[in-house]
Amino acid sequence: MSEAALNQINSLDVADQNSVADRFNENTTNKLGTENHISPNDHLSKNILGWYAICSAQTLKPGELYHFSMFNEPLVLYKDKNSTARCIKDLCPHRGASFINGVLRNGELTCPYHGGRFSSEGECLNLDRITCQHIVDSKYNNYAKKIHLFQYPCIEKDDYIFIYYTGNAKTNLNDFEINDSLEDSRTDSYGFNSKSCAYEEVYVDFKCDWTRIIENHLDILHIFWIHGDTIPDKDVNKSAITSFNQKITKDHRHIVSKYHHKSKEKGEFITISFIPPGRIVIYKGTPEEARYLQVLDHIPLAKNRARVIVRHYRKFLKNKLFTKLVLFKQLQHRIFYRIFSEDYMVLKTQTFNQQMGYIKKDNVKLLGEDKMIQYYWDWLKDSLKNEKPWEIHQTGLHTNTVHQDMPMKYPPENLDLANKNNLNLLTNLIIRALIPIGIIIILI
Repeated sequence: MSEAALNQINSLDVADQNSVADRFNENTTNKLGTENHISPNDHLSKNILGWYAICSAQTLKPGELYHFSMFNEPLVLYKDKNSTARCIKDLCPHRGASFINGVLRNGELTCPYHGGRFSSEGECLNLDRITCQHIVDSKYNNYAKKIHLFQYPCIEKDDYIFIYYTGNAKTNLNDFEINDSLEDSRTDSYGFNSKSCAYEEVYVDFKCDWTRIIENHLDILHIFWIHGDTIPDKDVNKSAITSFNQKITKDHRHIVSKYHHKSKEKGEFITISFIPPGRIVIYKGTPEEARYLQVLDHIPLAKNRARVIVRHYRKFLKNKLFTKLVLFKQLQHRIFYRIFSEDYMVLKTQTFNQQMGYIKKDNVKLLGEDKMIQYYWDWLKDSLKNEKPWEIHQTGLHTNTVHQDMPMKYPPENLDLANKNNLNLLTNLIIRALIPIGIIIILI
């Protein structure tokens, strides 16, 4: 294949996503009922750049660096000497090396290439005086004033580490103009009290288009077909699939789709909420009354690279000793990993078909049940047009892929953790089975 042809394929993403949104609009024009009509004024106020949950607060351990990327830009999370979370560009301002294999000691970051050491000075949220303190130079004092780490606003909230991503890292956090409220992304601001719940959490990595994963998680009907044998619910399988009444509401903060069984006796099936730019919340009933809440945060690492944080809050089984005894964490993780592995081939092939230009109005036809997906693509099309995030840190045919490949460590892309969890589960089950046998032997 010629270089020109490869360049054309690599450039399809944004343009093709726009065409997908156009295709959704055309195909659903005559299928949307008046009950779900959305006023043109009810537009989501958030675009694709803004607040993203990157990891859990427990993941960011003292003395350790957390490497990731956003829209191709390599970044690092760590905690400084005040245990405050920091997000910096993975670029040493001395010689342009990465902080991979760097050392974090007492909140000071040391570059592994020449030992350049960077520390935070002054106010807790003001890092404008972060300087290199370890370069040997006769004019060091003058040099140090000109060298700074590039960074993004970072905050710890609800056991998450959030960053405010704009695509333009700055040496002084005070130079950022934050236009979006983090409160719009918090589940508690919608009436759900997460502090009263226990939760299990996994990360999953995908080598596919970030937007396709969000679309998949907004589609409730596929779970009957793909996940019917995995989800522990007798009402969710191929033989139990039925039609639903769907009602969509929308305001400047989020899009909410409620599914009700046709039978009034069964009531609500599920509620799905999309909170831009990358959060999806799933629950049943009202947020105040819901027994569980599933939160999925989608992180656009790079082209064809994405991470999802899956957190399942619950108001039941909160006793830590009991849940440990019944191996609840391992069993939950096993289900999570299996579900996302079942989606993976669909997501990879959809990404390929999208980038090849196969997903067009003449090739695919939509149903009325896809209206939630349509509203998502409408938002995406406008956001890509307004902000163009993939054009800020563009990669080409000859770009080194080290920062794209390195983060791929979580299932379903990398099954090491899934296999380790299964082995741990099996080991504990054997130990629990042997304990009563051992007691009987002793008594005999």
